[in-house]
Amino acid sequence: MPPEHRGPLAGVRVVELESLAPGPFGAMILADLGADVVRVDRPGGPGSGRLAAPATALQRGRRVVAVDLKSPTGVADVLRLVDRADVLVEGYRPGVAERLGLGPDICRARNPRLVYARITGWGQDGPLAARAGHDIDYLAVAGALEPLRRDGEAPRAPLNMLADFAGGGMLLAVGVLAALLERERSGQGQVVDAAMVDGSALLTTFLHGMIAAGRWPAPPGGNLLDGGAPFYDTYVTADGGFMAVGALEPAFYAALLDGLGLAGDTLPAQYDPAGWPELRRRFAERFAQRTRDEWAAVFEGRDACVAPVLAPGQAAQHPHNLARGTFVQVGGEVQPAPAPRFDRTSAGPPRPAPEPARDAVSVSDILTGWS
Repeated sequence: MPPEHRGPLAGVRVVELESLAPGPFGAMILADLGADVVRVDRPGGPGSGRLAAPATALQRGRRVVAVDLKSPTGVADVLRLVDRADVLVEGYRPGVAERLGLGPDICRARNPRLVYARITGWGQDGPLAARAGHDIDYLAVAGALEPLRRDGEAPRAPLNMLADFAGGGMLLAVGVLAALLERERSGQGQVVDAAMVDGSALLTTFLHGMIAAGRWPAPPGGNLLDGGAPFYDTYVTADGGFMAVGALEPAFYAALLDGLGLAGDTLPAQYDPAGWPELRRRFAERFAQRTRDEWAAVFEGRDACVAPVLAPGQAAQHPHNLARGTFVQVGGEVQPAPAPRFDRTSAGPPRPAPEPARDAVSVSDILTGWS
């Protein structure tokens, strides 16, 4: 019997063809929201022989079947799943699914209501479509990497969070949800082309608005939100920790000065860039006098938009995150909890990732539960 699924996507059936991080993240979101996601692995397990995320992270909440997609029998088995699925997720380079016999034309001819969701770095067409790439490359071409620097310094890669996950897997999930909603009106599925370069560009929409309005005039690292403003930056504390300061509005800035003990001092005006070096020096001097946790206590009761910079392993123990259950135990490991939250259709905690050698089920078992 299939596992019980709750959440706003309960009853939605998803076939996920094994791929690297962005595709699994998008499918994880669907599973977190209650969809019944069946991952089709190659024999040997996910990402066998390649760079892959640990099975206990992005692979949670699924069931898994092992299928050799290079054999006619394996392709036929996947098409049987497609016949009863609502969504198929694939993250191959353009043309690979078609060569396997699992392209959108074949799948949607069998199941016209299927939402066929494709995630790639460069998209299904364009001069770079067939080119290899990673998060940093998509950010670079989208214009999202160059602003992540200070004048005279090289851009810093923001891990692989922006293109792979925010501009990739999250965009895929949004596309799937929109296509499912539209299907309720039309009765027809469609192809979702989620490209990480498109998603990365989309994330810069606010920045483009600032540039168009003339509110991003300085070189990188010299503007309001890129570390140029001393009241929107990070500062080193006495113990080598950091505090994040985002006191943009005058009221929050006044609370920042009060917490730092600078409220009565003669200082440059907040929004006068000529005075920013002096403000930064004064702020840095004060933050260096106490530890991170001491400053966190100082600002705990102040609306100053100041927060301690926590390492990933520390975030789960922050009182706010504990109170909200922002992190959960999944299979004995601490992981971020599903989001967003729903007052009527909570999906509950995610199930641990399946171990292919132990937890794999057959295609026939899946189809029996989907009948």
